[in-house]
Amino acid sequence: MNIDFPPPSKGTYNNAGSSRRLANYLEHEDMERMEQGIYTEGFFNLTDDNIYKSQVIKDIDSNIGQLLKTDAKFYAIHISPSEKELRAMGNTEQEQAEAMKRYIREVFIPEYAKNFNKGLSEADIKFYGKIHFDRSRSDNELNMHCHLIVSRKDQANKKKLSPLTNHKNTKNGVITGGFDRVNLFQQAEQGFDKLFSYNRQLSESFEYANTMKNSSITEQLELQEQNFTCEKKKEI
Repeated sequence: MNIDFPPPSKGTYNNAGSSRRLANYLEHEDMERMEQGIYTEGFFNLTDDNIYKSQVIKDIDSNIGQLLKTDAKFYAIHISPSEKELRAMGNTEQEQAEAMKRYIREVFIPEYAKNFNKGLSEADIKFYGKIHFDRSRSDNELNMHCHLIVSRKDQANKKKLSPLTNHKNTKNGVITGGFDRVNLFQQAEQGFDKLFSYNRQLSESFEYANTMKNSSITEQLELQEQNFTCEKKKEI
């Protein structure tokens, strides 16, 4: 499972103004699929499906109390299962899409809320999701993934919530709470495995990828040896 937060930019991911440009972009796949008579998915949130784009834009753009003109108003999140994970989510695109919405609602958003350490639940997070089925730069057979637009402010339009902050569970000072992205990735992965009874191999875990990218050579070799031992045991 690959989860990432596209950095704000001056283009599609410019989050200092309206969410209109990003919402428009998220619908780009629909027209092509509808022309071909292929199944499409509308926007969704915690409780509803097939939400109009105009409602998404209005809801996100109006939830900006006490934010300055240059402040981030929303954040984008990409959630992309591997081909192997997608096969565990269903046999058809529609089954996989329903499974993805369930995962977002029951696992990802609850973990996202808890990770701010402000006593928040999934009901406090204002977000809209859009599922895409194709990825032009990929040769994979299955490419379903999900884009989220998440408001900077909570549902009550009172608390500022930034998943890009460098503060982690701070208890003193101007900023309290913070956000630990590594913890989110780990909890979201564990939640996926539990929800879909997925038997994750060490080599496809976030821990493995993170160690190979950020840890010392010694730690990388130790984890590679651990993975090799696990694979050998399965062959016996």
